[in-house]
Amino acid sequence: MKEIIVYGSYYGSAKRYADALSERTGVSCITYENAGDLSGYDRIVYIGALYAGGVLGMKATLGALPDWQNKQIVIATVGLADTTDAENIQNIRAAMKRQLPAGMMEHAKLVHLRGGIDYSKLNVKHKVMMGLLYQKAKNLPPEKKTAEVRAMIDTYGQVVDFVDLTRVGELYFD
Repeated sequence: MKEIIVYGSYYGSAKRYADALSERTGVSCITYENAGDLSGYDRIVYIGALYAGGVLGMKATLGALPDWQNKQIVIATVGLADTTDAENIQNIRAAMKRQLPAGMMEHAKLVHLRGGIDYSKLNVKHKVMMGLLYQKAKNLPPEKKTAEVRAMIDTYGQVVDFVDLTRVGELYFD
């Protein structure tokens, strides 16, 4: 069986999970920008960071994959949001659904992982975006602050790392 691990990461959390899975399984990992045609693979694990309402590189990597119904696919998202919160998972999956062909989410194994952020390492565009989101979020009335919004407010400007490499085992196929 031909397998590959593909990841989309800006600041390294998704890459850390991909590297750990690759080390554990011996399966090669590659960034989505360099993945090219994946039609020859039987098993694809995609690990993508959550950015701006979507999963980085997922649409480009999996959205046009031919014959995906005959492949084993794992999709893992990596973000700051608490992955034990049902509302967060619902929001993540709604964003994923907009990026994937109809039926792929139901076909794939989905895993939601936590990442990290170091605000000092953000590029200018992301610093501005996060600053604007923070200002908007902190001014929301309490009843409109979801768990995800509260987490962003609580961690704004800090270095936080929620990466849990012990969860890499969840990315295997059953």
